Amino acid sequence: MARLTGWWTRRSNPEKVELYTRWTYHGLAGVAVVVGALPALATASVVGPAGGWLFLAVLLHIVLVAVLCSWALSWQLGRRDRPNRLAAVVAALTAGACLAALLLRRRWPDVDLQMTMYVVSGLVSWGVGALALCTTRVRHMMGLSVAAVAGVAAATVLVGLPVTDTVAHTFTSGFGTLVFATTSGFSGWLLRAVWELDAAHRLQARLAVAEERLRFARDLHDVMGRNLSVIALKSELAAQLSRRGAADRAVAEMGEVQRIARESQREVREVVRGYREADLHTELEGARGVLAAAGIRCRVDLRDADAELPAAAQSALAWVVREATTNVLRHSDARHCRVTVAVAPATAPAGGPAGGPAGGPGAGRDGGVGPDDGAGRGSRTVAMTGGKAAGAGPASVVEAASGGAGPASVTGAEPGTASGTYGGEVVLVIENDGARAAGSGGSGLAGLRERLAVLGGVLDAGPADADGRFRVTARVPLDGGDPRSAAAEPAGRGHS
Repeated sequence: MARLTGWWTRRSNPEKVELYTRWTYHGLAGVAVVVGALPALATASVVGPAGGWLFLAVLLHIVLVAVLCSWALSWQLGRRDRPNRLAAVVAALTAGACLAALLLRRRWPDVDLQMTMYVVSGLVSWGVGALALCTTRVRHMMGLSVAAVAGVAAATVLVGLPVTDTVAHTFTSGFGTLVFATTSGFSGWLLRAVWELDAAHRLQARLAVAEERLRFARDLHDVMGRNLSVIALKSELAAQLSRRGAADRAVAEMGEVQRIARESQREVREVVRGYREADLHTELEGARGVLAAAGIRCRVDLRDADAELPAAAQSALAWVVREATTNVLRHSDARHCRVTVAVAPATAPAGGPAGGPAGGPGAGRDGGVGPDDGAGRGSRTVAMTGGKAAGAGPASVVEAASGGAGPASVTGAEPGTASGTYGGEVVLVIENDGARAAGSGGSGLAGLRERLAVLGGVLDAGPADADGRFRVTARVPLDGGDPRSAAAEPAGRGHS
């Protein structure tokens, strides 16, 4: 199914609007054949070969108007010059074909009035609609419509048709002309507005990147500028002291240089760490917006929105969301994507409570027990009572140093405990359809695995079933840290 609909889903929103507009005019060309060309052919039974020539003229008019509409839409978007010559040919052919139809009505009164009404109104409406696309001013469109209707009325009078024919042709032509001129003008304006809005969004994104680069460069300059100046001055001073034989003072100055260099290194790391930190809620909302813009329905399900997650876990999962969203856009023909964030409680291993001695050294992560710290290392026991840590405050944690070799454990934690629960893990699942055949592997997922491994987490990625679904699962243990709410706002939970 993705292969059948990919020609549409892979297009951007402006491209979809343009394609819809162009094919609307192509469809109207088929309607014009039914409304104008077939009635002209029907008159051949009364007027003879003249009806056939009128039919060919109407067909030629329809083809030229369809080409003019396509070229005019390209002109509206600034891709080509205004098709003035073709517009003049269409205007002349419209006037000539209408006059020929009216003359046939005057020469052969047996020609049905309704037939000539269809032919004339179809020619005028279709022609004026195409000519309206060749202008962007409303007054020009309205003037063109008024001139066309007045021309039909004047032609019926000059040909010598009765008043009933004049009223009938003028009314039908006026109605069709007004509808087509208004529709064409609005279509051109809408197409320009959509592309201009898309260009504005792209420009905004480029400006945001440039602004962030400037911010980062400014912060780095502020951090390093002064320190490098001090290092240069003290190094020069140490060199001068060394030449003068003051070795002790030179050594002291070089020690100061070493201290400032280490301080600069620490400050640079802080700048980079702050620059690369990501927020989970922001990335979830950003992923939803980016996928929606690409025509992919995205559902974000925050099952434990009130739970407080460590800052490090939020940042790592935010990077997983960003990388997975990029992979969905680049390596799939997805139409649906679902992101689920849930806090899973610690599970007790067989033979004892969660984190109890039954886990033993080296028990698995699912049992709430980490790797063996080895003999001689102190372990931590976090005592929880009724879902709250034993101690003075409702969320306090009591740590008792012990001499055993067992790792940290959690006792008596209630499943689903929100703030202050450090026995479980946060699970992020991103699943999409339309996965393509696996190509050469990149470094994105490998980098995410390394990032999660620092926190004791894991990342699994691969096909979910044989129907082209792909699933990325990230698990990060809740081992403390600076807790932050999993969703700063409830917006988006359960919405698609």
